Amino acid sequence: MSLSLNQLRKSFVHTKHALISQKNSCMLIPVNHKSSGGRRPKKKIYHRVHELDKVMDLQKKPSLILQLKSIIQSQKHHSLLLRDLEKQVGFVQKWNFMTVIEKYPSIFRVVGGSTTPPSVRLTDKAQKIANDEAEARNMMEPILVKNLRKLLMLSVDCRVPLEKIEFIESELGLPSDFKESLIPKYPDIFSVKEVKGKGYLQLENWDSLLAVTAREERLAREGIMNFAGAQKKVRISKDGNYQGPYAFRLNFPAGFRPNMSYLAELEKWQKMEFPSPYLNARRFEAKDPKARKRVVAVLHELLSLTMQKRMTSAQLDAFYSEYLLPSRLLLCLIKHHVSL
Repeated sequence: MSLSLNQLRKSFVHTKHALISQKNSCMLIPVNHKSSGGRRPKKKIYHRVHELDKVMDLQKKPSLILQLKSIIQSQKHHSLLLRDLEKQVGFVQKWNFMTVIEKYPSIFRVVGGSTTPPSVRLTDKAQKIANDEAEARNMMEPILVKNLRKLLMLSVDCRVPLEKIEFIESELGLPSDFKESLIPKYPDIFSVKEVKGKGYLQLENWDSLLAVTAREERLAREGIMNFAGAQKKVRISKDGNYQGPYAFRLNFPAGFRPNMSYLAELEKWQKMEFPSPYLNARRFEAKDPKARKRVVAVLHELLSLTMQKRMTSAQLDAFYSEYLLPSRLLLCLIKHHVSL
């Protein structure tokens, strides 16, 4: 099939713009390619966020250090035989931990030798910090209980499988033994129930004062919305940010230059009201645009309950059924990456 000169020109210009975007941008931004005639359209191109990759790489070593510290402290004499390290973490991961032990002598001390099997333990300084950490956890307990309570309040049945909470326990700041050390202390708030052979953490006491999102608290502090829900005059901004009670704070990635049609749709989305994440999701139609925006609010609130305000996509996807999240969650995250 032959193409007109005008069609060829449009296709060339669009492809050129896409290549320029690919060269200068490092964000996960979809780039559409036009197709002409009967040919299949090209796939979207997603650009990596190199700054985020660096952050995740930097976090790998501290996570190994903390994991090894927990393993050592869980031992009877706070000492772990090096020959038993493989039983704890596996053959492949063992060598990563051996590298950590060798690289951080100020944290880990190897004792033993020719007559006794070598073992690793925390140095005196690291042990003191670990003891201070336990005291800090005790001081943080009210915050941990509140966040765990809100986590259950976000779910449709006010209950979440224990295995899923364990999956994000470090992100929530919970101790590894929270089922024994924390839950039994609050029988009026939490209970553990078995449903179809699976253990669930059940909310026993709903608190309406906690059904306020972190976004709403921020808007109240900034005076955009008072406690009665009154709205000030909305200020339209060219960067996608709007001072309204239903707006999310946005931050466009470097190199991302939205056109006017994108900003117009974003303005419409920012001004769209939506139900609270703490209302039961079964009350709303999934295809409703307000319900779709509510999903973003649920993810936003879920992230706000974590220590570092971030989770992996796999961790978020684990709560698919409890929060009625979209089946194609990763595409939702990519689409709304500037508001999460």
